[in-house]
Amino acid sequence: MSNHSSCDLTSEVIVSKILGTVVAVQANFYQVRLDKETKPQHGSEPSYLLCTRRTRLKKIGQQVMVGDLVLIEEVDYQDRRGAIAKVFPRQTELSRPPVANAEQILLVFALENPSLDPWQLSRFLVTAESTSLSLCLCFNKLDLITEIQRKQWEQRLENWGYNPLFISVINNQGLDNLKTCLTDKITIFAGPSGVGKSSLINTLIPQVEQRVGQVSGKLNKGRHTTRHVELFELPEGGLLADTPGFNQPNIECTPQELAFYFPEAKSQLNRGNCQFNDCLHRGEPNCIIQNDWERYKHYLSLLEEVINRQDALQKMGDEETNFKLKIKESGQECYEPKLETKRYRRRSRREKHQSLQGLYDHQSLEDFEQQSENLL
Repeated sequence: MSNHSSCDLTSEVIVSKILGTVVAVQANFYQVRLDKETKPQHGSEPSYLLCTRRTRLKKIGQQVMVGDLVLIEEVDYQDRRGAIAKVFPRQTELSRPPVANAEQILLVFALENPSLDPWQLSRFLVTAESTSLSLCLCFNKLDLITEIQRKQWEQRLENWGYNPLFISVINNQGLDNLKTCLTDKITIFAGPSGVGKSSLINTLIPQVEQRVGQVSGKLNKGRHTTRHVELFELPEGGLLADTPGFNQPNIECTPQELAFYFPEAKSQLNRGNCQFNDCLHRGEPNCIIQNDWERYKHYLSLLEEVINRQDALQKMGDEETNFKLKIKESGQECYEPKLETKRYRRRSRREKHQSLQGLYDHQSLEDFEQQSENLL
């Protein structure tokens, strides 16, 4: 024991099994934050490992997502590598953004600059409600409004069914309550552009720019341009999933489900049933939902959008490949017929560029593994 115990354990590949959480994914490589309770405590082990996925997982079609709790084998602490041997069952799973085991959504809006748009806020709230995750609603830039205005918004949102947090990143107001809300949870961070999300992240995670530079730089992506999700560790405990570009949420549900994503309507539905099982709550006979709540007009507008989307999908049927999905600036989806493919049509320069880029990315995978050794 004397000779072996004194040697540097980080200088060899240690055959061990530890747990970790996937915090970033690129191609076939996974950045994993090690679980502090299961990794050996020798004082020099890294907190993150760059891992690959076992071939047997690929054979059974087991995907690995950001947020997954995984079992790691053949840990090499010196080179900071390992292999994901098992993915534990997920408690929750989102496809957009692709995150596993998230527990809540932090929805951030600004009170002013830009002015708070109730319609845009409703779209985000409905999308958040449809995930079945807990919702933490937060309003930034409290320093730009009066106390009277704050109370007015607070009362208005309470009528909608929410108890929001009011903060000011500039004046450091209300941040303690927000940190308490985020502690020891995996949280999806979302909201429109211009509400101060970047400043808030920098405040919540002081080392985030260094973390972004290390991870995003090596993964050839930036926090504000990537379409991939990354998890950032909060000092108080917990992980925050930044979702850049998530500023035009789509409403994906059936017409019958939509009312349950409005707390004002859901509370009325909990008191009884409508006369018809397929009631859409827009004036049908003996409908239990009244029309005297503020966001009823928002409900009707979104209902029309959902119905149109459902009708378009049904009409497409087997001809789905003849249509393409277009998303307008407002976030509304519509389908347009594709142009007929002609054999003699010349490939566009954009298509050629994408093909070349794909070949380049494939060729760069070998370099990526070598470059990623210095991550964290």
